[in-house]
Amino acid sequence: MAKRSTAGSIDEYIAALPPETQRVLQELRALIKAAAPDATETISYAIPTFDLNGHLVHFAGYEKHIGFYPTARGVAAFKEELKPYKSGKGSVQFPLGRPLPTDLIRRIVELRVAENRGKASQ
Repeated sequence: MAKRSTAGSIDEYIAALPPETQRVLQELRALIKAAAPDATETISYAIPTFDLNGHLVHFAGYEKHIGFYPTARGVAAFKEELKPYKSGKGSVQFPLGRPLPTDLIRRIVELRVAENRGKASQ
């Protein structure tokens, strides 16, 4: 998104984007829900967020890519597998027009669930 979203829900956030971006974000959302069924959806930092004992992952739509934010630990744990994608300390960019790496995303979310559950039991 070029400007900061004022959406109050993930549905509202996704609806404001172009159809192809909406389709990919809905696919990503469903993947996250399947890997983290106990997580709750919210908007945080003006982007869609899943929470489970704290922030789990965030995602966002942009003109040419989908931003996925599984925290620095979520990126570091899968550093080798994320090499084909542009990434930063806690972020990954999945280009629009290419299939999402669904198995990789699922495993990243599962790792984040385990981390956050471990944090909650301490």
